[in-house]
Amino acid sequence: MEENFILETKNLRKEFGALIAVDDVSIQVRPNTTHSIIGPNGAGKTTFFNLLSGNLQPTTGNVFFKGSEITHQPLHRTAHLGIGRSFQITNLFPNLTVMENIRLACQALGHDNFRILRSHKHFPQYEQRAREVAELVGLGDEISTLARALPHGGQRKLELGIILAADPEVLLLDEPTAGMAAEQVPELIQLIRDIQTSGQKTVMLVEHNMNVVMSISDTITVMHLGQILAEGTPAEIAANEVVQSAYLGQLYGDMQTSQTG
Repeated sequence: MEENFILETKNLRKEFGALIAVDDVSIQVRPNTTHSIIGPNGAGKTTFFNLLSGNLQPTTGNVFFKGSEITHQPLHRTAHLGIGRSFQITNLFPNLTVMENIRLACQALGHDNFRILRSHKHFPQYEQRAREVAELVGLGDEISTLARALPHGGQRKLELGIILAADPEVLLLDEPTAGMAAEQVPELIQLIRDIQTSGQKTVMLVEHNMNVVMSISDTITVMHLGQILAEGTPAEIAANEVVQSAYLGQLYGDMQTSQTG
């Protein structure tokens, strides 16, 4: 494996009976970039993320992280290695506070994960880290608020905080703006951009909001029916006629007309 790719797959394939959800996908992700995966529903994007994170095992093919094979490592092992994963549905403890949600994530990925029932007073290092992360994701003032009492945008921030608890090198974010009000989206995207650039992190994004994808991505991979249809910069993808006809339709034709007109 080449050292300049932080994540790489080779002929990754996932079959569910007769359905081929991911069809021999090879991808290379450069460190300290934002790499988005787009495509219509059923393209295989979330399944591909599940293969990268160890949430699913591939039928065939390989996954490499920093040059080492992690193909058959389960989700909890990839988390320890430095890959943080979010899901389409917000994954929180609703009756715990912001602080408690992040602190438990810190502890779970620390050396005290089997001492989860002991008082938090025994683990001041996790409490300190939780406060730092809450500030980082813009929830410093809501640290004592129950997760269920946060607005949806706040819950998405908290989910990001839970992923950041272990300071991962790679963030796999699956539909981070799903269900958010339009006015909340720019703040979350700016937060993701700031975390990626200031923390020297690699972000992989599955996202339906094309304005988000075009504004935040260094590289975009387009999936269609489990395969890679195209890959390139936002400008290259916007100008790709095959992508336009297969997925983006008239959207980027209109964009190009407005840019050139």
